[in-house]
Amino acid sequence: MNRRTIAMGILVLATLSSACTKKEATLSLLVWEGYADSSFVRPFEQTHHCKIVASYMGSSDELMAKLRGGSASNYDVISPSSDVATSIVRAGLATSLELSKLPSYGQLSSKLRNSPLVKANGQVYGVPFMWGPNPLLYDTTAIDQQPDSWAALWEPRLKNRVSVWDDLSTVYMAAQVLGYDQPDPSQLYNLSDTQLEAVKKKLIELKPNIRKMWSTGGELTNLFQNHEVTIAMGWPLMTNQLRKLGFPVKELIPKENTTGWIDHLMITTASQQKELATEFLEYMIEAQTQKTVTDVTGYSPANPQSTALMSEGEKKNLHMDDPEAYMQRIYFWQDVPRRPKYNEIWNEVKAAQ
Repeated sequence: MNRRTIAMGILVLATLSSACTKKEATLSLLVWEGYADSSFVRPFEQTHHCKIVASYMGSSDELMAKLRGGSASNYDVISPSSDVATSIVRAGLATSLELSKLPSYGQLSSKLRNSPLVKANGQVYGVPFMWGPNPLLYDTTAIDQQPDSWAALWEPRLKNRVSVWDDLSTVYMAAQVLGYDQPDPSQLYNLSDTQLEAVKKKLIELKPNIRKMWSTGGELTNLFQNHEVTIAMGWPLMTNQLRKLGFPVKELIPKENTTGWIDHLMITTASQQKELATEFLEYMIEAQTQKTVTDVTGYSPANPQSTALMSEGEKKNLHMDDPEAYMQRIYFWQDVPRRPKYNEIWNEVKAAQ
C-alpha cells in the first residue's frame, strides 16, 4: 500500500467521522398549542434529519412580548394570528418568503392567501395555515336548553360556572353583545374610548359568573372535565379534545356571530435556519400535513385539497363542506391600531373586584 492510498484512506475516514459527529440542525418554534404535535412533526424530523423544539404561547400579546423583548432570535418559526400578523411585518420581525420554494402556496384558499395582513411592498411574509372561530362551548348535561346568544354568559344562574379566555377576544365578544359590530364588524377592532368604557363595565358585570379565566386549551379542557365550569368561550381544539374524551360538549356560534382567527406561519428575521424553516413551512401547508393537523386540533385547514383525504363527516365537522358560508359567521381578527388601549381596558377588568 503506497502513501497516496494511505492518505486517501485517512481522508475518507476523517470525512465519515465528521459526518457522523455533525450536529443535528434544530428548528425552534413559538406556536399555538396543537401546532407541534408529534404526529406531523416527527415525520419532518426524520426526513430532514433535524430536531424540532416547540414553545407555546397563550395569547397574541404574549407572542409580541417575546418577540419584542429581545428573544426573537430564540425562534425560527412563529404562528401569529391575524390580529398581530401585520404588526410583526411592520416591526421587521418576519422575513419575506420566496414563494418559488413553496409549491403548495398556490393550493391555499384564495380568500386566505389574498389577505393583505401578511403582505407589504410586494412581498409575502407569511402563509395561512389554519383558521377557525372562537365558539361558545357548553356541557350538555349541565345546561339542558341550548343558549343562542353570548348574553347567556351573564345569566345569574351561571354564577361561578363560566370561563372566558384571558385575551382581547373577550373584549371583542362583549362589544358584540353591546352591538358595536353593527353595521360594520371591523368596528370591533377600532372601538372608541366611550365604547371601550362600556365594554369594561359589561365585562366587570360578568365577573361574578367567571370561575376562572383560561390561558391554554388544556386548561379549559380540564375545567370542563372537572365540572368546574359548564359554559365558556373556547376554541375548536377544546371541543375536539373533550369529544375524544367522551365528554358531552357542544360547540356553536351564537346569533351575534363570533370573532375568529387566521393563523399564519412566519419565519423570523433573526432565524439562522431560514432554508430549513422554509422547507418546514412548505411541509406544513401540504394537503396531507394539513389533514393531520386538523385531526389533532379540530381547526379548519388553509389548503382545501386536504378535504380529498377526509370523510364526509370530517368535512362537515370542519365546515369544509361549505367554508365560504361558515366564514360569513366569523369576524376574523384584524390589526388593532389601539392595542395598548384595549390591553389597558382588559387589565382593568381583571383587576376589578
